[in-house]
Amino acid sequence: MIKVAGATIEIIQGDITEQPVDAIVNAANNHLWMGAGVAGAIKRKGGDLIEQEAVSQGPVEVGEAVITSAGNLSASHVIHAVGMGQDLKTDVEKVSAATRSSLILAGENALTSIALPAIGTGVGGLSLVACAQSMIDTTVDVLTASKLGIQRVVFVLFDEDGHTAFKKHLRNRFSL
Repeated sequence: MIKVAGATIEIIQGDITEQPVDAIVNAANNHLWMGAGVAGAIKRKGGDLIEQEAVSQGPVEVGEAVITSAGNLSASHVIHAVGMGQDLKTDVEKVSAATRSSLILAGENALTSIALPAIGTGVGGLSLVACAQSMIDTTVDVLTASKLGIQRVVFVLFDEDGHTAFKKHLRNRFSL
């Protein structure tokens, strides 16, 4: 855990759908359909309404984000971070833009806590190391440069490899 501009950044291993935060982030495609991976888990636990609300706002450009209710989840909102298009490929610039859009959208909706997965590392094919660098660096930059009111950012990694990659980059970023 580290403090940046009044916000806490945490990295945990677990299930993003179970996090006690205002919003969880879905790694989305630009049509906002919720299929496999994180999106599938969110839809299974939260209900079809989340996807219906998301799709009604799409399609959107890669790098943008939209917000919906969270259905049956403990979070109040789902932020759909569009990290890839219909080609199902992503890169660090797209992941950075999707991360930035998610954080700004959370702030614009007066949300104080947000949980993010490793965007683009499943179907998108981005390495965990590249994803960790992109998402953590973008988060630090956004928190430092703006007054969003976000107090807690949690990166939630499903497996040990992701958890390790994100922890390592956070330690390296702050020389811990």
